[in-house]
Amino acid sequence: MRPLVLLALPVLIGCASETSRSFSGERRAISTDRAPAALASYSQAIQVGKTLYLSGQVGLDPATGQLAPGGVRAEARRALDNCKAILEAAGFTLADVVQVQVFLADVNDYAAFNEVYAGYFPAPAPARAAVAVAALPRGARVEVLMTAVRR
Repeated sequence: MRPLVLLALPVLIGCASETSRSFSGERRAISTDRAPAALASYSQAIQVGKTLYLSGQVGLDPATGQLAPGGVRAEARRALDNCKAILEAAGFTLADVVQVQVFLADVNDYAAFNEVYAGYFPAPAPARAAVAVAALPRGARVEVLMTAVRR
């Protein structure tokens, strides 16, 4: 049994070093005034290597600090525009987005959100999850967060 352990050890060490190389990279905070300032202690986005992690965006207008008037469609459009502005500030585009998470204050807004969302992404659309939640910051009806990977 010992020889197996000794043979496996170099394989495990090789895998660990390969994993650390693929995840290495300095963390860089991304910020733009084309999206609302953070509402709490977080960054608009963090870039590590070729991957960009966006914080959740609600439909706040960055100029006024108020939710976009007009209901869930207007808030969805503003939230997606906020995400797009953050992506662009880091040199990414919507085509680089690989995963989206959507939080809805009312599951009945799912269809209305999808109508707006469908116009934002080229094919193939990113992987996505949408869930209903009890409440969102500032009384928002929708929050969107994304992960993007530069090719």
